Amino acid sequence: MKKSLNAAILFLGLLVAAFGCARPTVKCVSPEDNPTHHYLRGMKLLEDKKVDEASAKFERALYCDDEFAPGYAGAAIAGAVKIASTPEGAQADSDKVYQNLKYAFKYSESKEDEFASYVASMRVYTSLKPKKWLPKAEDDYRNAMKRRVDEKKLVYYDGREGATYFMGVAYLEARDFEPARDMFSNVLSGRSDSKWNGPADRRWKKTDKIVRALAGTTVGDVGKEIAVMDSVTRGDMAALLVDELKIDKLFAGKIPVRPEADKMKPDVIPSDLIGSPFMDEALTMMKWKVRGFQPVYDAVSKSYAFKPDEKMTRKEFALALEDILIKVTGNESLSTSFLGHGKSPFPDVPSTSAWYNAVMNVTTRNIMETELSGEFRPDDAVDGAEALLAVRIFRQRLNIY
Repeated sequence: MKKSLNAAILFLGLLVAAFGCARPTVKCVSPEDNPTHHYLRGMKLLEDKKVDEASAKFERALYCDDEFAPGYAGAAIAGAVKIASTPEGAQADSDKVYQNLKYAFKYSESKEDEFASYVASMRVYTSLKPKKWLPKAEDDYRNAMKRRVDEKKLVYYDGREGATYFMGVAYLEARDFEPARDMFSNVLSGRSDSKWNGPADRRWKKTDKIVRALAGTTVGDVGKEIAVMDSVTRGDMAALLVDELKIDKLFAGKIPVRPEADKMKPDVIPSDLIGSPFMDEALTMMKWKVRGFQPVYDAVSKSYAFKPDEKMTRKEFALALEDILIKVTGNESLSTSFLGHGKSPFPDVPSTSAWYNAVMNVTTRNIMETELSGEFRPDDAVDGAEALLAVRIFRQRLNIY
């Protein structure tokens, strides 16, 4: 009897110990309601810049399994991206981000989990940019690439080149353009079926333009910041042209008496320029009556508006560059040199359009580029890389240094 009692106690003790060491019970049992599904959906929502929805998905993944490392990694990235866009209260939120990163590494059960955690860390540093963040991101990249992973088990990154792509993004954010271009190039020279080829190709084209634009030149701080912009505003563009082309000096030499240039003023001062950081540059462009930078009369407010925060379109940029070219060379015939064409070489710019001549002037001089299809994309916004490249080529054509 005593032996039976001892055996029962021993069995009960082993049972308690076994349950004590076991992982918590998984709370979500539905086939689609599982941590991996919610993690993958969250990462896709991050790609679509739907940060709040992504955060909710990572929360659900961790509700299903509170030791799911990728869920913590995803939550860390989402938190960092949100802080970068709304920095208010960043300190408290960033503490949570780093805590999630810590848990991502703590609960990693495989080399693939560790890989995802290191890439998440890279992405967090890139978004938050704490002190000495780039060397930290580089360390994370090296650690990620040291992991001997089964690429088929990298459920989101789908290959080691995912880390290379995000290291390229880090260099681009650090304004370290040549290493960024190299990283994107490495992605493109790898697997032909990689999910990162499309994003890497777009980033490579952007950084390649920037590297070409900066080659052999020294742009000011305005130029470096504009380089990474997906779209350049009218205010930004005015600042770029005034700084890099030295508009006042460039045009003043065309006026015989210097005091006349000093006294020149724009016809009106648009109210929407009051308080703008680019008011001086915008007024300079208006003073010289550069096409593409004229203020527009707003019938509702019954006043003129410069619209410094609106995106500069490619056709407006072409008009501005053509006008500067005419003013500098004094060759008025440039304004009509391509009129009368029966057929336009551009499928999206008719020969009868008001900006056709300007587009022809900038493209035939290789100042602005078309798509491989021949489209000029007149209504698209000018991105920073093409703006810098156009300014560099323009300076070369006119020998402006």
